[in-house]
Amino acid sequence: MTLLEAKNLVKKYTMGQTQVTALKGIDLSIDVGEFVAITGFSGSGKSTLMHLLGCLDTPTDGSYIIDGIQTSAATRDQLAHIRNQKIGFVFQKFHLLPDLTALDNVALPQLYAGKKEHDARHAARQLLAMVNLADWADHFPYQLSGGQQQRVAIARALVNKPQIIFADEPTGNLDVATGTVIMDLFKQLNEEQRVTIIIVTHEPLIAAKTKRIIELIDGTIVRDKRL
Repeated sequence: MTLLEAKNLVKKYTMGQTQVTALKGIDLSIDVGEFVAITGFSGSGKSTLMHLLGCLDTPTDGSYIIDGIQTSAATRDQLAHIRNQKIGFVFQKFHLLPDLTALDNVALPQLYAGKKEHDARHAARQLLAMVNLADWADHFPYQLSGGQQQRVAIARALVNKPQIIFADEPTGNLDVATGTVIMDLFKQLNEEQRVTIIIVTHEPLIAAKTKRIIELIDGTIVRDKRL
């Protein structure tokens, strides 16, 4: 079943008196339960595409449908609702709040969503256990390794039970062995919980661990291969 569908997606930016076309008519369909890498060199448009697919930005032209919702017709509040209810984000720099413990970092999105503190913390503990960090729940980010911080970030992304996880260079700050652990965790989430996972990476070895590779050059898809 189709979850994401982009047709003739175009994104242009104005930089001073120069207009830059970051995406040049992207046609793309991603089904429920896929495990996808969007790859390409720096400046290829891969992060721009992720921002559009994740409803963090809007296209200059073209259409984008997520879970049956036409985003061009959605209000800012509706787009925020889509991000909060359907999408989880994982970033290269973790973006954990330094003054909160691992448990509180994971619980925070549920508190923002209006859940009771007891319920939010209970869900957070379950997710930390799932990513093998149950014993680190009361530690602060500075007390955790990079790999542990990324696992906290993944648990946080999962706390509202999203249909999709977008991960932007999730292994970029990690060594090879730790990056493999993170990719194995994504694979487990995809296979056991059917979470649709879309990873942006410039690393061929990371892309090869997914089940489909979409490669961009200069804002255009040049390869779309299922592995």
